[in-house]
Amino acid sequence: VSVGREFHRTLQHYLRKRGLSRDNLLIIGTSRIARDILQKIRTRPELGYRIIGMVHEGEKDKTEIRGIPILGVYTDLPYLIDLYHIEQVIIALPNAKRAELVELVTLCQRGHVDIKIYPDIFAYMAGDLNVDDLGGTPLLTVRDIALRGWKLSLKRAMDIFGAIFGLVFLSPLMLLTALLIKLESPGPVFYSQIRMSLDGKPIRMIKFRSMRQDAEKHGAGWTIPNDPRVTRVGRFMRRTSWDEIPNLINVLFGQMSLVGPRPERPVYVQQFRQSIPRYMERHREKGGMTGWAQVNGLRGDTSIAERTAYDLWYVENWSLWLDIKIILRTVYQIIARKDVNAY
Repeated sequence: VSVGREFHRTLQHYLRKRGLSRDNLLIIGTSRIARDILQKIRTRPELGYRIIGMVHEGEKDKTEIRGIPILGVYTDLPYLIDLYHIEQVIIALPNAKRAELVELVTLCQRGHVDIKIYPDIFAYMAGDLNVDDLGGTPLLTVRDIALRGWKLSLKRAMDIFGAIFGLVFLSPLMLLTALLIKLESPGPVFYSQIRMSLDGKPIRMIKFRSMRQDAEKHGAGWTIPNDPRVTRVGRFMRRTSWDEIPNLINVLFGQMSLVGPRPERPVYVQQFRQSIPRYMERHREKGGMTGWAQVNGLRGDTSIAERTAYDLWYVENWSLWLDIKIILRTVYQIIARKDVNAY
């Protein structure tokens, strides 16, 4: 593993020095510190940044600084991040007040970006921070996207392989399940439901039908123990999570991942985003068939705030080994019937 990482670092350094494998960067601020950072990045291509532009801390009174365009002001940040496909943001405001920094970080967090801050404001910030060196200039990382670039491709490759293998290997049991569902109750074998996945976009998630056909004619309802809407076959499927096996189709088509935060229904997303801080940040990755929260017992009627905390930890600490670990723990819990919250 260490040899592989060293090879990756060497290759990345080589590509960056030749203008390849660089992240699109937006610098917030036009102060002397911001200009110094700009100059260091220009003279150090191996740092891996492509400067797209700067954002002015007040009214936009200039069009460029040292040949770099000033693209707008603070309130333009979400739009600029999306328009220019920004991947990294450096906040270079040495005299900024805490409220201003909180507002800036909040605006930046709407996009899929890493956030670094010049640390004159260290005393204002709380939480786990990493210090990066930018040619002698320290920068505090307040948000780091773990899953991007080649890692994203690696995860997608694992999803495709896992989905194809699962659908082929489990197809006889899936056919038997379809037969049992049709024998017990009228209605379709599959049940599709709108869920929110990557970037809060809706997908149609496919499951085996585990409830009566008219179970939600009066609207969405949270599943409870001994739910009368659930059929006998459905109760077994829910205890073993077998009703979610058709999610493999969603994974194959790139709408979901094998591992990730479980996608939720729009009505609940709107509810939770108002009451749970950072809830929408879990949508920075695709929804998963299983996740870090689920293998830690947080499914069914459990704390959404606690589940969100586990989802965010997964998003910020992703690794291939973590995905493999979650898949293995999921399989073990299903076989050993360890999940008491599955119903």
